[in-house]
Amino acid sequence: MSKFTTGEMAKLCGVTVRTVQYYDTRGILMPSELSEGGRRLYSEDDVKRMKIICFLRELGLSIDSISQILSEEDPGSVISLLLDRQEEMLKKEIGEREEQLKKLSELKNGIKDFDEFSVESIGDIAYIMTQKEKLKKMRLNMLAAGIPLNILQWSSIILWITQGTWWLFLVWVIVVIPYIIFFVRWYFRKMAFICPQCHTVFQPSIKEGFFANHTYATRKLICPSCGHHGFCVEVPANTEVMPNA
Repeated sequence: MSKFTTGEMAKLCGVTVRTVQYYDTRGILMPSELSEGGRRLYSEDDVKRMKIICFLRELGLSIDSISQILSEEDPGSVISLLLDRQEEMLKKEIGEREEQLKKLSELKNGIKDFDEFSVESIGDIAYIMTQKEKLKKMRLNMLAAGIPLNILQWSSIILWITQGTWWLFLVWVIVVIPYIIFFVRWYFRKMAFICPQCHTVFQPSIKEGFFANHTYATRKLICPSCGHHGFCVEVPANTEVMPNA
């Protein structure tokens, strides 16, 4: 079995020589034997014990507590429990870090939606991120509501082309017109927009919003607060919205 000097033990465990000597004086890690010249020699089991001590110290346990744990009849069960607990904490920390990384990525992407970036824009982006799930749910509802009409539309077109049955397409037209009116009114009651200049959250008139140039998450509107005419970022409407009649 291999034997290790104090310096080798320190190197293997990533600690200083003085740390190994200190644990020796405290009686929690004594050398397995002494050489003929009086040098302290540690075994492979001592190395394992040292690594356990270092781990327990990283958890914040005092030397006295470590000494008590190691003197138990079954210290392995206690250490195993501590390892499980540390594993849970690390997984939680990793999850939190991943969530922070996700938010950071969303923040970077959110900056692209603003013509001019400022400190105030961070507040706007943070608000958008908190409303993201609500906005996602609303868009899914919008998509789901449009699926039956799309099915009817394409079915009527196919029947018209293949069988000359045009009346189903007429039914689609009759249904879709009131649906579009209802949908547009519903949409602009549920959605609001953030001005990138003065950071006001407002709702445009239905006419302005409907005819405005737009992207997936922005519309080119006139802010009722500062008069800025440009792309404003879409968010769910709430009680803080400034109406634009």
